[in-house]
Amino acid sequence: MHELPLSQNIQSTKMDRDKQRFRAIHLIPFACFVGVAIFLGVGLTMDPRLIPSPLLGKPVPDFSLEPVQGRVLGLSSTDLKGDVSLVNVFASWCTACRYEHPVFMNLKKNGIVPIHGINYKDRPQDAEKWLEELGDPYTRTGADTDGQVSIDWGVYGVPETFVIDREGRIAYKQVGPITPEIFRNKIGPLIEELRK
Repeated sequence: MHELPLSQNIQSTKMDRDKQRFRAIHLIPFACFVGVAIFLGVGLTMDPRLIPSPLLGKPVPDFSLEPVQGRVLGLSSTDLKGDVSLVNVFASWCTACRYEHPVFMNLKKNGIVPIHGINYKDRPQDAEKWLEELGDPYTRTGADTDGQVSIDWGVYGVPETFVIDREGRIAYKQVGPITPEIFRNKIGPLIEELRK
């Protein structure tokens, strides 16, 4: 059997190691890509409205907001005790907020539940105009112009609506617009249960 000279053998071994290192270096980005693809694939199968809030069952965060321009009553954590109520986080620039707004107007018209609003990162004149044009379903409306109060509530985006019990604790969080069906099947029965 013919053997390679020692120098060629060493060089061949070095070339094999270099090829393996080259392959490993190129496998790292591929492995990262596969990991990210799996992570995003799993995320796409999840319903964002089912994200549990870490605040469920806990008192609302301590806050105090000035009224939205054109309104008299602002909103604070102390206003959310004594009655079961809804707190709706909305903005004039939010299309889905416009979609759910008639539901809130109907609830107000029929006196079903007090609704309070947190106006999220809106220009004061835009919020006022929006409520003037579409109607104002809110008992109290606070202007969260910098978004800090909404962040404290764990808001991911608008609209989001919270059911608040008599003691001022968060009983339920709805991510996305409230439809008549969602109110009839989930929120309405919860309000009745909390009032017992």
